[in-house]
Amino acid sequence: MDNPVRPPEAPHRFYHGKKVLITGGLGFIGSNLAQALVPAGASVTVFDALLPAYGGNPFNLAGLEERVRVVHADIRDERALAAEMPGTSVVFNLAAQVSYLDSLTDPFLDVDINCVGQLRVLEAVRRYAPEAKVCFSSSRFVYGKILTTPVDESHPTHALSIYGIHKLAAEEYHRIYGDRYGLRTSVLRLPNPYGPRQQMKHAKYSIVGWFIRQAIDNRTLTVFGTGDQERDYLYVDDIVDAFLRVGASVRADSEVYNVGTAERVRFVDMVDEVIRAVGSGKKEYVPWPRDYEKNETGSYRADTRKISAALGWRSHTRLAEGIRRTVEYYRTHGRRYW
Repeated sequence: MDNPVRPPEAPHRFYHGKKVLITGGLGFIGSNLAQALVPAGASVTVFDALLPAYGGNPFNLAGLEERVRVVHADIRDERALAAEMPGTSVVFNLAAQVSYLDSLTDPFLDVDINCVGQLRVLEAVRRYAPEAKVCFSSSRFVYGKILTTPVDESHPTHALSIYGIHKLAAEEYHRIYGDRYGLRTSVLRLPNPYGPRQQMKHAKYSIVGWFIRQAIDNRTLTVFGTGDQERDYLYVDDIVDAFLRVGASVRADSEVYNVGTAERVRFVDMVDEVIRAVGSGKKEYVPWPRDYEKNETGSYRADTRKISAALGWRSHTRLAEGIRRTVEYYRTHGRRYW
């Protein structure tokens, strides 16, 4: 099914003439935000450390090279943040260590980026841009083992990884800076994002993207168990739309929102869709790894009624269409990402 026309209330006009700072802006979601904000007339600054093995890629801003200010700096660098923050109207706070597996093997790096780094950003906003809106990118991993589905924002948060714990801590930092200092902060809890401009070098950050690469290379896509666990696979255009709405809305201040799709998709359905869209690759069922229960949350589907009621947001891109678009992008630009 084709992607429906985006509704007229999409808030692009709000950003015209405003200074917007995107941390992690050379990465997947940040660069797609920049691609939407520049045509909307925003003055965009991208802040990215380009850490090895992460998703930062200068090619993600292809076509915007003369229209975006790029700062190669780390969110743990308070001087760099202090230099860029004054005059900022909206901060899309996306920079992170984004592998839950890496958080278990190197928890100190995870706490340094995902906790200390977030405090650096919030302190810079408090000191140099106290009127700015801050939109934080969190994760479904804060919930841990899923007890009821669909999952709404009141579901218990008992993370199964260091990554999830630190994401939850960062959510609380944003809340306390709102309560204590009056900063305007909002949180979006993302499920499984996918789409163009995602890193494709390894499987740590995006299973959909990695499977697309495997299928293009005519390799085997691995399904653990029966593959019946449900997941929300959310296309990046819908994620961008959610962030733009949250960033433009006073009503979203101090709120936490789930985003997700209305589709019920099993893991194996996603695998089949990738193979169908690419036209190559094969599927193999394998047993679950030992102690998988320590990491496996169970089926996850987001309840998005809260953000829909408040901001009119809903997902528009069905899985088949999103995978088709993603495959087209990497068939054209794969050499920039492999």
